[in-house]
Amino acid sequence: MAKRSDRLPEQAERRAPAPSTPPAPEGTQDIVAERVATAYRVYWRFNVRLILVLLGVGALVSFGVPLFAESLERIRFAGWSLPFYVGAQGATIVYLALVVIYIGVMTFADRRLRAVLRESQSEADGLAQR
Repeated sequence: MAKRSDRLPEQAERRAPAPSTPPAPEGTQDIVAERVATAYRVYWRFNVRLILVLLGVGALVSFGVPLFAESLERIRFAGWSLPFYVGAQGATIVYLALVVIYIGVMTFADRRLRAVLRESQSEADGLAQR
């Protein structure tokens, strides 16, 4: 069995760009690559921050309500005391809402990232044709 490092040069030769594509002007690829790298960094930071916020809300529901159950006992929700309601079904509803929020917000973020990538690709194509 061939080592992975032995196969890499062969794969690199097969994946070489088509010769019909004119080379991009000097420095063009750097500008486009930097824009794409920045877009990915912004996307990843946003994703991590969103996850931390949603985990914080989940932790508050999981641990905050039980910790303060005695003081929250007086608050009524749907005819039940708040700690009982959260323990019975409220936490599950919150967790499902967190998942739906994550899906919705990240769908929006994915669309923004794809738009930046398309724009960068169009710009690279336009600069390569000059």
